[in-house]
Amino acid sequence: MEYLNTLSESDIRVSTVAGEQFQRLISGVDDDDIEAIRIYVAGGGCAGMTYGMTFTDRRTDYDRVYDGDGYRIYVDAVAINYLKGVEIDFVTRETGSTFVFNNVFQATGGAGTCGACGMAGG
Repeated sequence: MEYLNTLSESDIRVSTVAGEQFQRLISGVDDDDIEAIRIYVAGGGCAGMTYGMTFTDRRTDYDRVYDGDGYRIYVDAVAINYLKGVEIDFVTRETGSTFVFNNVFQATGGAGTCGACGMAGG
């Protein structure tokens, strides 16, 4: 079985606004070694999985690549299991602007709340 090394819109979706922000971020980096934005997923707990991003200067053999307009996203083989079907968006609220991951509970099969305490995850 061949390992897929690309990501498509069926794996993750990037909104137009988020794509524009990714492009701005990558073009604004002064370090020529930075080649992509890495999306990662960190351990659960009461609030569920935590989704984050960082710049990366290398791709591993197990990364899958999303080629956007003027930017690349790397997601490792473990994280993609928690990101399938997720839409990455960029929103502006009263508290500031941020990237958001929509449909994360669809991707992980979660209910959106903690079974022990009832707190909403996010």
